[in-house]
Amino acid sequence: MQPRVAAFTDTYLPTVNGATYTVRTWRERWQARGGRMDVVYPDADYDPEPGEHPVASLDFPFYEGYRVAVPYVPRGVVTPDVVHAHSPFSVGVAGYRYARTHDAPFVVSYHTPTSEYVEYVAPDILTPPLERVSERWERWFLERADLVLAPSERTCEHVRDLGVATPTEALSNGVDVEFFAPTDAGEFRERHDLPDGPLVGYTGRHGYEKRLRDLVDAAADLDATVVFGGDGPARDDLEARAHEVGADVRFLGFLEREELPAFYSALDVFAFPSPVETEGLVALEANACGTPVVGADAGALVETIDDGETGYHFPVGDVAAFRDAIRRALAEVASLSETCLERREEVSVSRAIDQLEAAYARVLE
Repeated sequence: MQPRVAAFTDTYLPTVNGATYTVRTWRERWQARGGRMDVVYPDADYDPEPGEHPVASLDFPFYEGYRVAVPYVPRGVVTPDVVHAHSPFSVGVAGYRYARTHDAPFVVSYHTPTSEYVEYVAPDILTPPLERVSERWERWFLERADLVLAPSERTCEHVRDLGVATPTEALSNGVDVEFFAPTDAGEFRERHDLPDGPLVGYTGRHGYEKRLRDLVDAAADLDATVVFGGDGPARDDLEARAHEVGADVRFLGFLEREELPAFYSALDVFAFPSPVETEGLVALEANACGTPVVGADAGALVETIDDGETGYHFPVGDVAAFRDAIRRALAEVASLSETCLERREEVSVSRAIDQLEAAYARVLE
């Protein structure tokens, strides 16, 4: 019999990000195996399904798309065998208390190093002290766990560098390879009026921490059209920069999830300059659609991308090297794409759920 799991997250639908879809997909796959996984999350403009429990929340004024919730547990949440928190903030703290109330193992997934985002929500003068406070809070929270799961070995190392003694294991969030698969992108290109010829693109949050301006600058001397899907606080500045450098850059805005396989399939190369990824799930989604990735040689992308196999790396902030790596990937797109497709099952969410089930079994022992 599968353990009953109560999951707690500070970000959930309709917010679009990797953590949101990971929690939702894990819940669906866990329940497809006959288990129960309830989710507690900040309320928003979303119609919950049975087993999804919203709590009162307010918009977070400094970071678009995030909400601050009241740290309590609604009635009706499953009596847990395991409590699994996906964030260290208010809802995550409610999860910790819920685990202790029911004497249940407490598992934490470490999706995002919060200290790396401080500089984008606070004045420069406050950044260093707030980073230290953030790291101390993360360390306190993670040390309350019986097990920490991180989506890459690099992120596991970061957790240990914080001084956390809790056992920490790498567990990929996984990709739904049945959904993210090569598809005919002709209708997508026509609908978005994309030109013939090579396409290089990115989709996801347009946050300053992602260094997307480097991609716009790389596009200036690139014999390809650069396409951005998604939205976020940096979009206006990115559009202005594209006009300033005279780059062929198209901004498609928010893309429905159903459009993403066609988006990835339309691209020849997925470009990912972000140095702050804990896994870089969109890179794995692109690979699952047969699209190689050129990404920053930092964070989890160090291991997510296999140079010469599924894409190439470049040094963070080196626009010339970024452009050269994109050109190299475009020249080798056929062989890189073939390897990406050969490795689809290695990054599948089914494999991730197998590992999650084993992790739950260990903490229950």
